[in-house]
This record gives sequence, structure tokens and C-alpha cells, in this order.
Amino acid sequence: MRDRKQESIVKKSKLDAFFSIPAAAILMAILCNMLWGSAFPFIKLGYRLFAIESDDTASILCFAGIRFMLSAALVWVCGLALNRKPLPMPKGKALLSSCGLGLWQTAAQYFFYYSAVALLTGAMGGILNSTHSFMGVILAHFLYQSDRMTPRKALGCALGFGGVLVATLGNHGSGSALGIFCMLAASLIFALAGPWNKAVTQQADSFSVCCINLGLGGLVLAVAGFAMGGSLHPQSAAGIPVLLFLAFISGAGYVLWALLMKNNPVSRIAVFGLIIPIMNVLLSAVLNGEALFEWNYLAALALVCVGIYLVNRAPQEKTNV
Repeated sequence: MRDRKQESIVKKSKLDAFFSIPAAAILMAILCNMLWGSAFPFIKLGYRLFAIESDDTASILCFAGIRFMLSAALVWVCGLALNRKPLPMPKGKALLSSCGLGLWQTAAQYFFYYSAVALLTGAMGGILNSTHSFMGVILAHFLYQSDRMTPRKALGCALGFGGVLVATLGNHGSGSALGIFCMLAASLIFALAGPWNKAVTQQADSFSVCCINLGLGGLVLAVAGFAMGGSLHPQSAAGIPVLLFLAFISGAGYVLWALLMKNNPVSRIAVFGLIIPIMNVLLSAVLNGEALFEWNYLAALALVCVGIYLVNRAPQEKTNV
């Protein structure tokens, strides 16, 4: 019993202390979501560069799996460089939880997400993917006494979602009913993973949890894809750099997100997901030729910024979680 208690206690490192600073948390949350906001258009670009068709589920899973295994390797190297020693691997329940998180947050979520990317335009995908921000705030209200919904938070979320809608006006995203279902399913899984990730990283090293999460989830996706007959054949020299950039997005994004969720109220971090569709729409126009009305983007950015401000200015009760 004593050993278990000692294993569950993770000392507050300098990194944790940094991510606990509100201003630092806000900046890191913005960076994290800007990275994730670039994923959707770069995945679609990757599909083109690897000649992956929207109905080639097997190759889609191969593409996703290889990306996340590369991300796990990147997380391991970064953790090793920062800690100057091998990452402390979780044990017992923490290890099981980390593995479960990999199956849920990476394998299950991205099975639906990557399927949706193949079936939706960036605009429609951005609208639907943003729903995880609100799901996260709502879940936090029921799970944490110190993270209750307030009228100010509700107004901030409403303005933020209004910005998401404005960003896509005139940029008529479309897609199949299956694509819409897959993106909503991915968003729900992501929102549910937030509190789980927060609990696991309070018991084990954040880098180790991210490494297991991405590595195991990526392995499951890749094995399933290749077993189904999938393959990866880059049709352009740009294919490999795009895949490596997507791996960087996952590695950096997941480490930042895990540290943010560990050291901050869930709702404070979840609302920054509103940045994702803005980046999504902008980069979809640049990389994939989707239409973009500049006034929409500027108006949406203003609404999202006001929403973020309101949510982060909402008073927090000082009670223990």
C-alpha cells in the first residue's frame, strides 16, 4: 500500500510549475490548438501526396498509425532530452490507464477522425470538430467542483461557437452523413479523454503517458490498416516531409495538452479548441484551394478571442478536485 501511494505521488516539476501559471497556460493552449488546427488540411494534403482515396480505409489507418508511432518516438526523445535520463514508465494501474488511454484517445478517436477527414471539407470538419471544446466545458461542470459552469463561461462559449459559425459562412463545407457522424464521434471521444488524461498524468510522468498513448494507439491503427491490405506509397517528394510534420504536430500537441490538462481546470483549456476551426479554414484555403472570405475570418477571430477572454476571466472556486 505504501509503495502504491509513493508511486501515485508525482512531484511538481519545474515544467508543471510553468504550465500552472495562467498566462503561460493560455499561451501554450493557443500554440497547442494552432498546431492541431493545422492537422486537418495537412492530412488532406497527405492523402493527395500518398494517393489515398476517401474509400481506402485500410491505407487511411496505415497513414494514421505510422504518424502516431513517429510521434511517440519524438515524445520519447524530447522527454529524454529534458529529463536527461530515461523516462519513468508508469506501473500498475497507471500503466493500465495509459494503455487504455492509447486505445481510446488515439486508436478509437483517430479511426473516426481520419475517416471523417476523407469525407468532409475543411470548413465542415472545422465546425464539427470544434464541438469538443463545449463538450469539455460541460463535462468539467459535472466532474469537478472547482470547474463549474457560470453565466460568464456560458456566454463565452456561445460567442466562441458563434465565431466558429461565422468563420465558415460562404465557405460551404459539405460531406456525407457518415463523415459527419465520424467527426462528431471523434469529438466526443476527445472530450471524454480530457478528464481521463488529467487523472492519469497526475499519477505518472506526462511524457511517458503521451508516449504510451501515441505509440500503442498508433500501433493498433497501423496493424489494423496493413492487416486490411492497406499500403503507403508517396507519389511526391513532399509526402514524407508532410508525414513528419504531422508526427511533430501530434507529439508536440499531445505533450502540451497533457501538461495543460494536468495543471489547469479542464474548462480553461478546453475552450481554446475554438482556435482549431479558424486555423482549419485558413489553411484549407491555402493548401487545398477551399474558398475563404476574409471578413468572415476576421469577424470569427474577434468573436473567438472575446469568448476565450470571458471563459478565462470566469471566477474559479478554490476547492480541491
